[in-house]
Amino acid sequence: MAAAGLTVAAKRHAVTEMLRQAGIESPDTDARLLIGHALGLDRTALMTNGDRLLRADEIAAIDTLAGRRLGHEPVSRIIGRKEFWSLPLDVSDAVLVPRPDTETVVEAALDYIERESLRLAPLRLLDIGTGSGALLLALLTELKDAEGVATDISPAAIDVARGNAERLGLSSRCRFVVCDIATGVTGPFDLIVSNPPYVEHSDIATLEPEVRDYDPALALDGGIDGLDAYRAIASQAIHLLAPGGRLIVELGAGQEHAVRGLFTGSGLTVNGARADLAGIPRALSACLAP
Repeated sequence: MAAAGLTVAAKRHAVTEMLRQAGIESPDTDARLLIGHALGLDRTALMTNGDRLLRADEIAAIDTLAGRRLGHEPVSRIIGRKEFWSLPLDVSDAVLVPRPDTETVVEAALDYIERESLRLAPLRLLDIGTGSGALLLALLTELKDAEGVATDISPAAIDVARGNAERLGLSSRCRFVVCDIATGVTGPFDLIVSNPPYVEHSDIATLEPEVRDYDPALALDGGIDGLDAYRAIASQAIHLLAPGGRLIVELGAGQEHAVRGLFTGSGLTVNGARADLAGIPRALSACLAP
């Protein structure tokens, strides 16, 4: 470990190079976030304090965080926060870290809202398997007259989601229910969204360590074929959707055809799938069959 006498900028460079040599993706961004967290500095303050000399205890704190990242612990878990839809969300080991791909579900939902001219309507929303609350809270920030319910089988996850809602000033418009899928709620809902567990059980061991070793198994494991949660959602959604409402779920890569079949077989009409930035069908929309 380095001795005292380094500047903030020099330490940032050193940590960046250490992460780069270890094969960590986005080493500069990770170094900036870790050092900023250790020093209590935002991005601007980190740059304006580049020439400041670090104390020995500050260097030790930075080295501790960098060591955790070298062990492939995600930065968001180290600092306890992840941005989603421009919202700063607290995360813990009880919840999946929100991914940029999941914003595709929000985009698909808002497209439906705009097409139907529902932005100012008093919509009732349901987020199944909410985790950190990312999907519901993103939608509530956009839809000022909507209210929502979020479910999760994990009480610890519900605690995280509820805390995020309170911190963002949204708790008066949502409630949180501990249950499996949506067994603890009653409809009708105008919009149901979900990012369910969809990894095939046998594939979990092959995931990158940031996911395999740190995301909760409950949020990853979709059963033998990765489709268990979709089956449960499809069977329950037909009893929860309002006429004309929409169900929008996140898909894993290559799952569109199988999930379409499940939804159609359960009495839903599939409206289409929205692709993420990589061109992968990521958000599948469905409604009640006429």
